[in-house]
Amino acid sequence: MASGFRVLTRERKIADDLVRRFARLPVANVSDSMSRLSAGGARLRPMHAGAPLAGPALTVKAPPGDNLMFHKAIAMTQPGDVIVLDAGGDLTNALMGEMMLMQLEKRGVAGVVINGAIRDAGYIRKQDIPVYAAGVTHRGPYKNGPGEINVSVAIDGMVIAPGDLILGDDDGILCVPIDEAETILAAALAKQAAEHAQIANIQAGTHKAGWVDETLRKLGCEGVP
Repeated sequence: MASGFRVLTRERKIADDLVRRFARLPVANVSDSMSRLSAGGARLRPMHAGAPLAGPALTVKAPPGDNLMFHKAIAMTQPGDVIVLDAGGDLTNALMGEMMLMQLEKRGVAGVVINGAIRDAGYIRKQDIPVYAAGVTHRGPYKNGPGEINVSVAIDGMVIAPGDLILGDDDGILCVPIDEAETILAAALAKQAAEHAQIANIQAGTHKAGWVDETLRKLGCEGVP
């Protein structure tokens, strides 16, 4: 098997029930429950109308500016999948535009994450299907390969394995590993409940932030009683 130019079969993916339960949570709550150590980077921004993203990853690794394996991945998608394309973050050539997004919509794909650029931004901005990318350019892609499908990729230090859960909202992209999903979900639900209680206190005027002075005293800050 040729490393760097291969199409592999995804062996497993996150359960549909977990996808639905995570989809109700803000990405920030899930991120906080993962010790704030994992993120797809601030450059990956929503390019679409704003719908949230949740689904299992179908991963693609491609050379900068080349979308040959991206086209192959589209043909391999199942409804609800999220294509995650790592093209090194290069913004010289767009890797997807209007027509490819139409193909994704027809196949029932949940969304796409591109560590690279898109084009036809005006069209994409009006669509509900989630598209996250690092930039926009009118220059089109090459289709020469090589590339890999269904291998682990890393974007800004966040490792994504085939079938892992991909979440996205206005704050950005997050990957939840399959084997940790149940534990992270429980922690994120608890985090959300605590935030709801805090919001209720803020609205009622009963919120107290005594922990701020306590922390300052522990750190030896002068002038804090």
